[in-house]
Amino acid sequence: MSRWNSRNRTPTASVLSLADILSAKILVVDDKPDNVRLMEGMLRIAGYTSVESTTDPYTVCELYRQNRYCLILLDLQMPGMDGFEVIEGLKEIEGDGYLPVLVITAQPAHKLRALEAGAKDFVGKPFDMAELRARVHNILEVRLLHLKAALHRKVLEETVRELEASREVIRLKTLAEQQRREEELALAQQTQESLLPRVLPAFENFHISAYNSPTRYVGGDFYDFLPLSGGKWAGVLADVSGKGMPAALLSSMVLGALSSELRAGTEPAEALNRINRLVCDKSLPDQFVTVFLFVLNPDGTGQFIGAGHNPILLFRKATGEIEKLFSENFFLGMFEFARYESSRLRLACGDILFVYSDGVTDAENGEGQMFGTERLLNTIRSESLLGGEALESGLLRILDNFTGGTPQTDDITFVVIEKSLCR
Repeated sequence: MSRWNSRNRTPTASVLSLADILSAKILVVDDKPDNVRLMEGMLRIAGYTSVESTTDPYTVCELYRQNRYCLILLDLQMPGMDGFEVIEGLKEIEGDGYLPVLVITAQPAHKLRALEAGAKDFVGKPFDMAELRARVHNILEVRLLHLKAALHRKVLEETVRELEASREVIRLKTLAEQQRREEELALAQQTQESLLPRVLPAFENFHISAYNSPTRYVGGDFYDFLPLSGGKWAGVLADVSGKGMPAALLSSMVLGALSSELRAGTEPAEALNRINRLVCDKSLPDQFVTVFLFVLNPDGTGQFIGAGHNPILLFRKATGEIEKLFSENFFLGMFEFARYESSRLRLACGDILFVYSDGVTDAENGEGQMFGTERLLNTIRSESLLGGEALESGLLRILDNFTGGTPQTDDITFVVIEKSLCR
């Protein structure tokens, strides 16, 4: 088995920086010059370097078509052409894409209408400077992450087209040419790996280990960890049906959408509701995704949601017992009407949460026997007494001994979360 975790993976993805956010293009739209000057001044004081404005709502769509702003601050009540008409015009340009509009209104009834029309957020008049700065920063961060996820998808799609076009040619190539193609496939693998965390994060009171071994150069399993507000953080492990490039493309779409939703402050259950509809709409008919999503506070309390995923195992250090965490929710992409609900979660001092894909229990030896749930439970009981890192290394050793070099039949992925600091 080949390992690629925080200790030996070579990442290629760039990190979204504060400079990226401050240099993003912003358009201020208000029919009152005083309001325009006020918002422009506030944004420039906050450090934003690419701020434009207009008092003429009729010019907004053409300006957006030319400049593709990352954010439009839009007044709803303007003479001649109101903000709702402007939003409709922008939607025609953007199609089904992300509409980066933050509306400004003095009418409470207009807020919900604006969100339903496609705006991403709102600020009431008279607006609070600190609140406006925070909302601008949040929308820009989500917008740039959305663009970044789209770029990942484009890179993977280009790779798929190249591989499909040359499949028959590869079969007939000489050994030297086949080696060159292997290098290109390795590049596709690096692209897939870049969707995983570059470095495993350090969250207060927790220690995290992670492992991933796809059956091919690129697979359908992925995991991620996201810091949230108030010291909370989220973790996810998902298994996309199928193998290879089709699974990798769907996993990149789901990961990008989940990251955008959680960073925008969407509650986990609602985030999965939205992503389920996205997968139903955008994936192939036979594709689906199983997900285990959890959110933890520094004190170990939190919540989890399983979407068609195998039961997750929670080792209780105080008793040596193992609890199974399971949710009766549908796979993502199975039914558009599906709704997801969370359950409570609590990790005490020394407890270990073991989140895994079914490639672990489905690993086979030379006789066709599967590793199975019982062997996994016994391994967790024996190895977890010395902590999360001991469980990771012990499980990999036991899996290697069991399979004896038998090729994988499924992607093997797992993460180990240990409540390591007690107060």
